[in-house]
Amino acid sequence: MSLAEKIVIADAPLGWQDVAAVARHGAQLELTDSAWARIDNAQAIVRRVVDSGERAYGISTGLGALCNVMLTGEQLSQLSRNTLLSHACGVGPALADEQTRAILCAAIINYSHGKSGIHRQVVEALLALLNRGITPQVPSQGSVGYLTHMAHIGVALLGIGLVSYRGRVVSAEVAMAEEGLQPVQLGAKDGLCLVNGTPCMTGLGCLALADASRLLQWADVIGAMSFEALRGQIAAFDPEIIALKAHPGMQVVGRNLRVLLEGSEVIASSQGIRTQDALSIRSIPQVHGAARDQLAHAAKQLETELNAATDNPLLLGTPEQYRVVSQANPHGQSVALAADLLAIAMAEIGSIAERRLDRLINPHVSGLPAFLVAEPGVNSGMMIVQYVAASLCAQNRQLGQPAVLDNYVTSGLQEDHLSLGTNAALKLHQVLENCTQILAIEYLLAAQAFEFLKQQRFGTGTGIAWCLLRERVPAYDQDRWLAPDISSAASLLKDPQLLNKRFSKVQ
Repeated sequence: MSLAEKIVIADAPLGWQDVAAVARHGAQLELTDSAWARIDNAQAIVRRVVDSGERAYGISTGLGALCNVMLTGEQLSQLSRNTLLSHACGVGPALADEQTRAILCAAIINYSHGKSGIHRQVVEALLALLNRGITPQVPSQGSVGYLTHMAHIGVALLGIGLVSYRGRVVSAEVAMAEEGLQPVQLGAKDGLCLVNGTPCMTGLGCLALADASRLLQWADVIGAMSFEALRGQIAAFDPEIIALKAHPGMQVVGRNLRVLLEGSEVIASSQGIRTQDALSIRSIPQVHGAARDQLAHAAKQLETELNAATDNPLLLGTPEQYRVVSQANPHGQSVALAADLLAIAMAEIGSIAERRLDRLINPHVSGLPAFLVAEPGVNSGMMIVQYVAASLCAQNRQLGQPAVLDNYVTSGLQEDHLSLGTNAALKLHQVLENCTQILAIEYLLAAQAFEFLKQQRFGTGTGIAWCLLRERVPAYDQDRWLAPDISSAASLLKDPQLLNKRFSKVQ
């Protein structure tokens, strides 16, 4: 992704890939004139509401349980500032810069619909943070769905708090001064616009989709290596059999496995050595395919949310004929459910990988040296890395508990059903990191198993995968420090370009 590439918000829907491009790869974000016109129209409605003295939640009233307290004049600007200060109360370690940038990007897309009422200069200031690399330090914990994360981003516009800037953490005031930016003056509804909606869970979810998409491709590559090392029975992936169960993801995985294993002498010479393989070996299309189907579902939910107006209240019409509607679009139930389901699906990818890698090191079922080392006994070989994978699987099982099923009452009974969607998205990120490490361990073990089978030709794709790892990690002859090897394997799995370069036929 070129740093000069631009993502332009116009009239067409955006995809999760656009958010990832901005957040992770440095693409610049721009708004077209039509998007700015929508923003200006909604802000003109806010001014009309204020001038008329009409009661409208968050525009001329307090927030939450204080929604019946009318405010006027300078109180409205002060409310916006106070909203950011009082809501910026998160705790815990800061989000990664790319996570905060994803949230920022999703928020700006939300405002671009012109239903929020935020001032143009506030959106311009958010764009300046994003495009100039000023990233607020946002505590990761404390959201029941929205509010706190965006508040920490919002206070940076006031010159308050810390930001990541040019490789260091400095005060927002210093970073803005170095870029020639002034603190933003907030008006009516600006504070509420900055903390409301679902950009936190949606932005985080878009990055998770990028990681899950890549990991599911790698899972097929690495799973095929384990299948080959364990001399699996290829009939289980017969295209006619796979087609009899028409789940879309299963079809893709079946095809991937056949492509990766094409030309394997190991597989050809192993036909008929057993009636059928263990389920962790022969059910790769069914399990990996089901996860792909959940990914497709999550992508649909997240992209719908990304292109939705999620503030409260929302402003419809023109300044001459408008409606201000209080509703519940900031409730992130769709995203929360999607993130929870995807977390379960990816935990299952880690789970089946752990079962495969356990078979690789177990001489009772592998037909290979114990723990994949030439002199077991004096060498422990790959024994303990399986412990690590088991631990990560156990943590993923704990993280698989749906966040959306939790519920708490906030704001004096006013907000009495919550999605916990940001928690769902954050734990999805942890599941994906754990899954990356599990697959990295399986990759190491499968490649080591290949060392004992290399007198025969491997599959077209699996052979490439073996050589690719050997460019970074040498074969395992005797016990050595293994942590760096796992890290090296994981770095391959995190490379966003490698799959397309080396495995172009893997979907």
